[in-house]
Amino acid sequence: MVAGFPSPADDYIENQLDLNRHLIKHPAATFFVRVKGDSMINAGIHSGDILIVDRSLEAADKKVVIAIIDGELTVKRIRVKGREIHLLPENPDYAPTLIQGEMNFAVWGVVTTVIHAL
Repeated sequence: MVAGFPSPADDYIENQLDLNRHLIKHPAATFFVRVKGDSMINAGIHSGDILIVDRSLEAADKKVVIAIIDGELTVKRIRVKGREIHLLPENPDYAPTLIQGEMNFAVWGVVTTVIHAL
């Protein structure tokens, strides 16, 4: 006896869905980070989300990046204006950060995907 009914999608199944194949373009340069905090909520990034980060991509103007400043990781939108680099939160409760010469600063990678539960 059948309990339920077959899904119409069953006719279209060819392979299992491989999220790595769809979401990760450079596997050797990609890592995952879990977000803590709400500084990027207006960009759709919430505390507890998982970010897919690609270290092989250039941290160009307006990209969302994972950066390290004086030993602390942060996720922010990078803005490059001439020789100035700003890290911008996407929450009005937080102030932008101007990267200055005495800071120990590096970009670890560009965020390509945000994964969060509904």
